[in-house]
Amino acid sequence: MTTADANEAQAGADEAQARAYEAQARADDAQAGADEDAAGQGRLDELIGERRAKGEALRHAGAGHFPYSYDGVVAIGTLRAQYPELQPGAETEDERRVAGRIAARRGQGGAAFLDLVDRSGRIQLYARRDVLGEAAFTQLTELDLGDLLGVDGVVICSRRGELSLRVQGFAVLSKSLRPPPDKHHGLGDVELRYRHRELDLIANEPSRELFMARARIIGAVRSYLDTEGFIEVETPVLQPLYGGALARPFTTHHNELDRELYLRIATELYLKRLIVGGLERVYELGKDFRNEGVSHKHNPEFTMVEWYEAYADYRSEATRLEAVVAAAGAAVGAELAGAAGFDPGQPWRRVSFIEAVAQATGIDLHVHADAASLARAIADKGLQVPTERQSWPALADALLSKYVEPSLTEPTFVFDYPIALSPFAREHREDPRLAERWEAFIGGIEVANAFSELADPDVQRERFLQQRTLAAGDDEAQPYDEPFVQALEYGMPPTGGVGLGIDRLVMVLTGQSSIREVVLFPAMRQSSQESS
Repeated sequence: MTTADANEAQAGADEAQARAYEAQARADDAQAGADEDAAGQGRLDELIGERRAKGEALRHAGAGHFPYSYDGVVAIGTLRAQYPELQPGAETEDERRVAGRIAARRGQGGAAFLDLVDRSGRIQLYARRDVLGEAAFTQLTELDLGDLLGVDGVVICSRRGELSLRVQGFAVLSKSLRPPPDKHHGLGDVELRYRHRELDLIANEPSRELFMARARIIGAVRSYLDTEGFIEVETPVLQPLYGGALARPFTTHHNELDRELYLRIATELYLKRLIVGGLERVYELGKDFRNEGVSHKHNPEFTMVEWYEAYADYRSEATRLEAVVAAAGAAVGAELAGAAGFDPGQPWRRVSFIEAVAQATGIDLHVHADAASLARAIADKGLQVPTERQSWPALADALLSKYVEPSLTEPTFVFDYPIALSPFAREHREDPRLAERWEAFIGGIEVANAFSELADPDVQRERFLQQRTLAAGDDEAQPYDEPFVQALEYGMPPTGGVGLGIDRLVMVLTGQSSIREVVLFPAMRQSSQESS
């Protein structure tokens, strides 16, 4: 028998024994979990104490543990991709260095198997006492789940066909003082997952995949716009006037300037001033803030991309949005893209606002063109929309939100909004009652909003004044912005603009039903720990 054959036979025997012990280990883990639940905080403190003691022992042992850096690490996913066809039982002479968190451990006697996980994947480690020596092998097998480990090893494939590293040396990179979530059941407590996303990412591989997909989506949006000649810019987050949307702002006070400032609710007005300045194609991808409710589709801090381009209108921007979403969908990957339930590369459905409301409610908004008439029509139809002291734009928007929006599951553009709902959109070229505006919907939620931008400063000034009259006492109303009007007086070319919600785009492309699933640290009510 050759040395390689002997190694393979021994590895096979070790692995078979390890699998037998794994079943018992799972039972022990389940009992330990039950014991921990019963013992409560006292047991947790005991476990942390035990882990601290192990960490101190490793520090005193030296042997290169807890280094400042660990060079030459290969991502586990990259390593696995390098050996797609390694046959069961095969051995190589290829040495590799990996690092990650210990996710599982099994074995007894002179051999041990550990699972190491990084963000790109999982790999099995095969360690032997006669290779590492008594002291090092004991150290390795006494490590805890959750400890961060760096490993030097040789690439092999187990007899069961599992790509593995035969461990030649290792270093403990960090000690996990708190036990990780149960390795077999993951982390199911939704509240805990949102408050402690780090635990969610440790315990739940789908969560890691989701947020890596989010990063790819953002990268794809940026790449598309950059390729199309747009310039990424940055505009103020703290603004003296909030504008560009109908929303309640967060307010703060600047001590040195002794003035009230607002966290921006949109980037629109500043970006259009850059179009006036001649940048012609601009975009900004960043955070906006709206002091509003929290729901499955609302978070007060959210990510938006807005882009504006000269010499375009809302029709050309619809085509551009289709291209942006298609690029983002292609970046997600086949597995997650299947969860979306639609093909992001296909042309979208188009319907008019007036037509959509009429089909869903039987109300013609052109006929009922004032608040009193529309309120009576809503009451006559028995629709569940509050009408008392509501403006006509608020009533029309409520009809769309309640009776049309939930049905727009396939990608759909709702075109040609009433002009009273669109203070920054240009008057429709064929019907002065309408504005050249669309909103885009997927999965029953709005993901984007676009205009043929209003460029006439006199009309814009008049619209501001109309908004002030319609929304008297409404703290979500758009305030009058004279600096913006004065910018328009220098002349703005025909312009199309789009605002696309990144969080909602990630939701629909990955099949998620709540915005909290795609925001790493969503807004939460104060916890007892925070108040203590």
